[in-house]
This record gives sequence, structure tokens and C-alpha cells, in this order.
Amino acid sequence: MPDNPRLSIVIPVLNEADCLDRCLARLFAQCPAEDDLEVIVCDGGSDDGSPQIASRFPCRIEHSQPGRAMQMNQGAGVARGQLLLFLHADSILPANAFEYLRGAAPWGFFRLRLDGEATAYRVIETAINLRSRLSSVAGGDQALFFEREFFQELGAYPAIPLMEDIAICKAARRRAKPRFIDSALTTSSRRWQSNGLVRTVLLMWSLRLAYWLGVSPARLHRIYYPQRG
Repeated sequence: MPDNPRLSIVIPVLNEADCLDRCLARLFAQCPAEDDLEVIVCDGGSDDGSPQIASRFPCRIEHSQPGRAMQMNQGAGVARGQLLLFLHADSILPANAFEYLRGAAPWGFFRLRLDGEATAYRVIETAINLRSRLSSVAGGDQALFFEREFFQELGAYPAIPLMEDIAICKAARRRAKPRFIDSALTTSSRRWQSNGLVRTVLLMWSLRLAYWLGVSPARLHRIYYPQRG
């Protein structure tokens, strides 16, 4: 990895062995050889071999307590790039992502595409993209990116167990308009497939509404991840 990379990609993982290899393989395959890039995988205590998968690639591997906000902040804390991009392990950047990121604004995010083939997924992703463009609030699966100095001015991700992406977007939009990259990032439809389309959509919208009404992120986390207690 270069000593002074322009771009740092931070990937928080917790038991992502099923998709991490594909994510990293695609990421390094699509990165131009001359690009100043470093990739930081921050593991939150996986027991499925995720760190070992990451070690097959030219990544920096960090460890932290579980929780996306803590993991992303840990990765950002050691990152050397002037631009920080936070990528989920089940997401694939568009082929021309690095070209678009050369002219990045203080912050922004990508248009989302779900990998499911059913028409319902096109409706869901269209609604997500419309909402994020109108509100300047995106989900973490849209690969939020920030200029390093801007990210530091925001105080990094808030130390909350859920809705950290919503919280940082709301803080960021008060300072600068985001850049919406209209080249689609592809992310997994697994949560809709495992829990059901209608049920998942209703759950996600109700969680956002509850957060807006002031319900604590800790309580929302228990609802969203009941298996984690």
C-alpha cells in the first residue's frame, strides 16, 4: 500500500466470511494500478474466519469492539488517505467509482442498486435513492465518503449502536451539500430475502420513524438485532 494514499476505504466486518472474499476481490480488481488507495478491514470480533480472508489481500487489518460506528471510527483513525470511504462487506462499488471519486465533494454517497432480480427490488431501491437525494440522508450501504478534514470536523461517527449513518448525514448536511454519485453501487438483498420484503421494508421505515421521534438507538438496536440480545 502507498505511504500517502489519496483514498482510504474502510470496511467494517463482523462474521462476513460469506461475502468478504468477493467484495475484496472485486475491489482490488477494479482499482487502477496507479490509484493511491489503501483498504482497511476493521473486524469486530468475527469467529467465522473473516480476518483470515482479509489477510489474503493487501489490506490493513484492525480490530475493535463490535459495532459499526466503533469499527469505522477505528479504521478512520489509522487511515492515511485524504478521502475516507466506508464500504459494507456485502457491497460492490461501480466499475467507474474511482474516476468519480477523484472529484469528490466534502462528502457524499452513491446511488444504490440491490442485487435481487425481482421487480420489487427495483421499487425499493428507487424509493431509497429518491429519499436520500431529497433529504441528503443516506444509509451506510450507499458507501458514504468524506474528506478527512470534514470527517474530523463532524467528530467522526457518533458512538451509537444503530442509526450512526443517519446521524452523521444529518450533521454533515448542515455544513455542506452532499455529492450524489449516480453510478450505482450494488449491495446484497439478503436482509429482504431472509426476513421477507414487506416485513423488512416496514421494519426499516418504522425504525427510522422511531429514531426521528427520539427513541434511543440502543433500543432500536435491540429491535433490529434481537438475536444479539
